Amino acid sequence: MKMTKLVSYLLFSAANVATPSLVQAGTGGPVAVAEGLALDPIFDARLAYEHVDQPVTSADSLTMRARAGIELASDMGLSFLIESEATLGVINDYNDTNIGNGVEPFSIVADPENIELNRIQLRFAKKDKGSLTVGRQRINIDDQRFVGSVGWRQNEQTFDAVSGFVTALKPLTLEATYAISQRTIFGADAGTREAFDGDFIFLGAGAKLGPLNLKGFAYLLDFDAGQPVSLSSSATYGFRSTAKLPVAEGLTLDLAGSYAVQKDHKANPADYSVDYIAGSVGTSFSGFGLKLGYESLGSDGAGNRFQTPLATLHKFNGWADVFLSTPPAGLEDKYVSISKKVNLLGGITASAAYHDFRSDVGSMKYGTEFDAALNFKIDVVSVGLKYANYNAESFAVDTEKFWLRLGYSF
Repeated sequence: MKMTKLVSYLLFSAANVATPSLVQAGTGGPVAVAEGLALDPIFDARLAYEHVDQPVTSADSLTMRARAGIELASDMGLSFLIESEATLGVINDYNDTNIGNGVEPFSIVADPENIELNRIQLRFAKKDKGSLTVGRQRINIDDQRFVGSVGWRQNEQTFDAVSGFVTALKPLTLEATYAISQRTIFGADAGTREAFDGDFIFLGAGAKLGPLNLKGFAYLLDFDAGQPVSLSSSATYGFRSTAKLPVAEGLTLDLAGSYAVQKDHKANPADYSVDYIAGSVGTSFSGFGLKLGYESLGSDGAGNRFQTPLATLHKFNGWADVFLSTPPAGLEDKYVSISKKVNLLGGITASAAYHDFRSDVGSMKYGTEFDAALNFKIDVVSVGLKYANYNAESFAVDTEKFWLRLGYSF
């Protein structure tokens, strides 16, 4: 057993012994252990059922994921956090993508059984000044289109990194991250896919000007040689803008737009330059929301296409996860979504979306997809139901998915 796996197991066991006493004591928040020093227990659990229906194969998975840890924080702004993560398969009729484990003739559900050290970090932060974090950490940048923690899956994606934020230069905000490892969702038994190492640089500079938020960014990915992703190093440069505009009492207009260019970087043998374009307009009134959107991940026609390998990909291009990797001819996604919030059971949110997919080069039909979701809370338990139905139109295979998730955290 690897040392990090052993540490994770011991930490997880110890935290589960300590956590109930803290909850019974009526805490669930920081507990003072000395003058200017507080101990904050970390615990969250999620029971997830997923069904996948495809023409030849199908899958059913029921997994239980729990995270447990502690954060020791001083009132001077210095804190230390350590957290383990464990995923257990209850119903294992699915392909978890790991070789020799779940390779039965089932569809893919990327939630392998796993015990790992999820986060261990040292952080210094000052309100309205900035922060510096060193260690294995969760990184979610903006809407997670380029860098995210993939929180949808049971095993979280984290990074071994140094990250810093400067907020003292208002209205300017600066951020910079240097990471040496992408700790993937595939878990400790994934072999070479457990982590992808390299030199990863994330840079951003933004400003808030009234209702308008502007940001420029750069993501430089240099994967080490000998890995499954070693030839996909890339450099991405772009900008993003968002705005929330009041139109009338209770009525707002939400605007978002992004543009980026991606090029080959370092050891990548290709020679290419492709574009990314995204835009959306939405409105909300009395709990109702409506959004129209467009996203294009470009291709140069020679198989080189815009990719975002560090993103929380499930959030984009349909929940059926057909387009986790951009097709060689690129991808265009035109979509419309509606939502409604109701003040019942602690707040119920219902939503639905429709996507029309085509290639960036040649405008070939890639199919359509309908998605729907219902989320609410019962006391301290969150409940989520989700459905996706992808109609391939000969591009891939028809895919239908359903999820039921119960979560608890404090």
